[in-house]
Amino acid sequence: MTPTLVRQHPSHAGTTPHVDLRARARDWSEIQERMLVPLYEAVYERLDVGGGTRVLGLGCGSGLALLMAASRGAAVTGVDSRSPELLALARQRLLSEDSGAPEPPGARSTRARADAPRIVEGSPQDAADPSAPAFTLVTAFEPTGCPAGDSEGLGELLAGATPLAARGAAVVLAGWGPPERCATTSVLRVATKLADPLRSAGRWRPALRDDLEEVAQRAGLRPDGSGRVACPFGYANAGSAVRGLLSTGLFDAAVAATDREQVDKELTEALHPHRRPDGTVWMPNVFRYLIARIP
Repeated sequence: MTPTLVRQHPSHAGTTPHVDLRARARDWSEIQERMLVPLYEAVYERLDVGGGTRVLGLGCGSGLALLMAASRGAAVTGVDSRSPELLALARQRLLSEDSGAPEPPGARSTRARADAPRIVEGSPQDAADPSAPAFTLVTAFEPTGCPAGDSEGLGELLAGATPLAARGAAVVLAGWGPPERCATTSVLRVATKLADPLRSAGRWRPALRDDLEEVAQRAGLRPDGSGRVACPFGYANAGSAVRGLLSTGLFDAAVAATDREQVDKELTEALHPHRRPDGTVWMPNVFRYLIARIP
């Protein structure tokens, strides 16, 4: 759901003690990140992403959405400032052909350097390349509206990103669908129940209907369509589900207020209604996306 579902990308701001950041990044990339593949596919299909598309991925995390765009022929740049561990995984995925190793004398690059994938640690401004064409698509796939106050951070990212995009370029924002359409809502409520009630920052809250539209309006963007996509969360077993959900960072405040053992126990109990007879865990969810345009 680079990363937090509070944010669907894991947050690594150090709010949770004794976190193995490399293990968390692996859990995100190997377990949780794939849950949003239907969302990425739906957006790319609707916008006809392919050769000629120049993508700027905000909060790119470990880079699966960028990899999917690149496989369609798009030139991709990812930017994130939260997790060096996730960005290392993104570089492994996307830069294997452009790892920085010197080419043999007389060798010719298989792609124009302007179209080579780029992974940038920092702000959108750090991704600026005056020698390259403007971006035609800006994506913010990390679901917005679940952690309290996360829309303000997204607004800052958009303010830095929109000057790098062409006029009329599409900006895609994503968020959770209605709570009653998301089975995972009941599990995520564990994060609120266990978190310190005196601290609101980073705590999960149910998504609101107009979260995405409000962010777009504050950023000066023009709405140009929206959609809903089924993104079920499926896990091999309850242990895998716990690891995947914890990798999102949504439960950091709960772990800090109690302890990891307590959060694991409560999560496992909350997952029980979603376990199938074979031990797998299945939670149907709906996610929203909003397409807006840079005026």
